Amino acid sequence: MAPVTSRTAAPVPDAAPTPAAVEPSSVPEVPTTSHHWTVRAFRVVAIAEAFSWAGLLVGMYVKWIAEASEIGVKIFGPVHGGLVVAYVALALVVAVRQRWSLLTVFFALAATLPPFLTVFFDRWAHRSGRYEERAGA
Repeated sequence: MAPVTSRTAAPVPDAAPTPAAVEPSSVPEVPTTSHHWTVRAFRVVAIAEAFSWAGLLVGMYVKWIAEASEIGVKIFGPVHGGLVVAYVALALVVAVRQRWSLLTVFFALAATLPPFLTVFFDRWAHRSGRYEERAGA
């Protein structure tokens, strides 16, 4: 190959460089959007808790308003209860790991009370950077 000067085109390599041949400084940094597994689990449980709220509300309607059956409450009641317990536990773990303020922890825990608010809290926490890795975390 001819030497590369400012007036000649760059030579075309015969083969793609192997990973060992690539200099670390030439590889661009790719920003990661993946979160720690606790954050991912918390987000999944937040959404599942909202779905279980919907199922429980439908079950309560069928039981108390339509007076047809209480099978929906028997199914979704324990499911929703288990998901709320998992949500609270994961909220505390994520709060410690991500170093949330007490106010953020309060909002995370209070989100379990009204239906579907866990999803809104999750979206707010994501958009406001509450899930991002903190220094020393």
